[in-house]
Amino acid sequence: MKSTTDLNMVNAYIPGRADVGALTAEMIQRRDALLGPAYRLMYEHPLHIVRGEGAWLIDADGRRFLDVYNNVTSLGHCHPAVSEAICRQVQTLATNTRYLHDTILELAERLLATVPETSLAHLMLTCTGSEANDLAYRIAKMRTGGSGIIVTETAYHGITDAVSQFSPSLGTSVDLGPHVRLIPAPCHYHAEGVDLNERFTQDVEAAIADLQRHGIKPAMLIVDSLFTSDGILPGPAGFLKGAVEAIKRAGGLFIADEVQPGFGRTGEHMWGFQRHGVIPDIVTLGKPMGNGQPIAGLLATADVLEEFGQRSRYFNTFAGNTVSCAAALAVLQTIEREGLIDHARKVGKVLLDGIIELQARHPAIGDVRGAGLFVGVELVSDRLARTPDRWLTSQVVNRMRQQGILLSACAKGHNVLKIRPPLILSEEQAAMVIRALDQALTEAAAARTGQLNPVV
Repeated sequence: MKSTTDLNMVNAYIPGRADVGALTAEMIQRRDALLGPAYRLMYEHPLHIVRGEGAWLIDADGRRFLDVYNNVTSLGHCHPAVSEAICRQVQTLATNTRYLHDTILELAERLLATVPETSLAHLMLTCTGSEANDLAYRIAKMRTGGSGIIVTETAYHGITDAVSQFSPSLGTSVDLGPHVRLIPAPCHYHAEGVDLNERFTQDVEAAIADLQRHGIKPAMLIVDSLFTSDGILPGPAGFLKGAVEAIKRAGGLFIADEVQPGFGRTGEHMWGFQRHGVIPDIVTLGKPMGNGQPIAGLLATADVLEEFGQRSRYFNTFAGNTVSCAAALAVLQTIEREGLIDHARKVGKVLLDGIIELQARHPAIGDVRGAGLFVGVELVSDRLARTPDRWLTSQVVNRMRQQGILLSACAKGHNVLKIRPPLILSEEQAAMVIRALDQALTEAAAARTGQLNPVV
């Protein structure tokens, strides 16, 4: 039986829908019995992964899958520099932030050095991006005296109770807070001829006015600077300026959620917000920060943190532990040493250009957009009407999995392919993705006309 969350997850495994084989079925049954009903698996035929290596994941039968979805390990799976840093530190000392230690200080210095154009002055560490956004909201409430939050209509910012209330992409089964206002995502493809800076600013101003009309003082505007869950909306660069100015005029803070766009992903800067020329009050960090080791946090200005620091004693047992800090430091050093921001730009262009070329042969490709190694491919059933094609998107995702390419989908219409490979992806691997997408689109179109069976 499908749950409401399965319906909201375009790439969910649906029990009983496909024959997954006896061994996989047995493992799924065991997993359900031990972990309970809330967990979900991806793909019509779930994967049993036993090893990772660079951009590859390897299953129990030794088959290799190119992972172009998981940016947690943004340097690639089991990167030697990070693995060695973790092993070295865990064999030396694993302790918390109530003892002095050099590594956390070096990590803070290096992270703050990536934002010289801002007044960001302090680093606070958490274990997850959800915790980072939860902490950012606590700080924003204390700094502003308000509680109102403005987010885009399919945003995702985390899973804590407070943060899930402003993560509408979790679906209708998770209630939005009465202090939350949704605004349309700034999608150029669906607003041709519109000045996105002006439109997005007006939407933020309208949300501010509605909060105030209901006696709710605005606390923050929080955006993922690539609008990932809204469908990967990178441009035009600079359109965030007016919205940021609007929230600050209203006494609120601007929070740049860099959990997905950060750490060189755009191929232009270390952080996604930098391409818009805006100055955040707080920047939240997560997923790729430790290349798989749980570490996240936030950067904040001194004035934003002043009252919070005076009135609140912050301690998180595992956040900022020496092992996680060593991993995060190794990630920053590797990005710099291997020139991965420029690499993301070059390989991202190969990937983006190659998929754009497919549009001429595949009418289902309505739009292709991206920045660096983050590409969104919007699939439609009608190019003129730009109608979302969720069925086709699911077919393409699962057919690419059959070819050994792992990706997923996002956006309000569940119809944007989400391609987010590790920053080490090679041009040859990018070409593999393009060829597989070409084949998957051809097969999915044939399945629609009855020439092939749909993926089930």
